[in-house]
Amino acid sequence: MSASLHIVCPHCDGVNRLPAAKLGEQPVCGKCKQPLFDAHPAELGSGNFALHISRNDIPVLVDFWAPWCGPCKMMAPAFVQAAKQLEPGMRLAKLNTEEAREIGARYNIRSIPTLALFAGGKELARQAGAMDAVGIVRWARSKV
Repeated sequence: MSASLHIVCPHCDGVNRLPAAKLGEQPVCGKCKQPLFDAHPAELGSGNFALHISRNDIPVLVDFWAPWCGPCKMMAPAFVQAAKQLEPGMRLAKLNTEEAREIGARYNIRSIPTLALFAGGKELARQAGAMDAVGIVRWARSKV
């Protein structure tokens, strides 16, 4: 890891520069003073998706979902549990494909839920289908 990391705040989208050694010390956003990691997936949309994918210096695991999707609803608590285990080394985020259709189309999301892992603005891996928390954590860790 480099001496410092850029971490995008899940609350205000502010980009924070953080010493890598402080990542696990419950850092707060310099702009809004909210925790940078709260063991809960960040909500992404058309306005902040690109920022989170490209400016975070930690991997970002995105759950592409929709409110009408039964398996998506079933997987949601497991995704929150996975956030508790994967943060602060990885940002977990959710993107509602009904509200941000253009992003779903850009990334060719054909089935939901779909997990996509991004690092440095590029997609590293993708997995379609609902998983439990253990499966999400194992899959995500195996890809970075």
